[in-house]
Amino acid sequence: MTDLIDLTPAARHLTQLLAGVTDDQFPARTPCEDFTVGDLIDHIDNFALAFTAAATKDFGEVTRGAPEPGAANLGPDWRTRVPARLEALAEAWAKPDAWEGTTQAGGVDLPAAVMGRFGLDELVIHAWDLARATGQPFTCDQRSLDVVHALVTPQPNGDPSGPFGPPVAVPEDAPQLDRVIGYTGRDPHWTP
Repeated sequence: MTDLIDLTPAARHLTQLLAGVTDDQFPARTPCEDFTVGDLIDHIDNFALAFTAAATKDFGEVTRGAPEPGAANLGPDWRTRVPARLEALAEAWAKPDAWEGTTQAGGVDLPAAVMGRFGLDELVIHAWDLARATGQPFTCDQRSLDVVHALVTPQPNGDPSGPFGPPVAVPEDAPQLDRVIGYTGRDPHWTP
């Protein structure tokens, strides 16, 4: 059995950031060049649902692929629905059996212990994206940052772009968060 990783701190921080988003920020740019703030929130809503299903091994349409995100998909209840889904995501991965066997999200099958780490990556990195895009402070607990760092660090002799796209060069002596952000193809100094 793998060590359980607590997704709750990252999910709670993302929920706090969502509470700080104003409706007039929806069209604002984000570090994800294809997403506006509204698109990013819809993506968060979708991945929360998919990674919860991955934890419970409830395979179906929600785990087979990721819908194209768009702010128009959110609906008027997003301010309560998305935080509830983030809480459900953290609760689902708090169960030991979530980390066992093989599971699926985004149409990809992986060992559950790896998929849970990708779920944490989604929480941490998209919280950073949202914080940057909306001018809010970003924090990350050290354990989550260490797990995401290990996940996103390019492997020797592997695909240099990894699953996140081409990395942004960041000095080796830069803060750990800046290196993690760079490995995911984002400029750690991005501003709107």
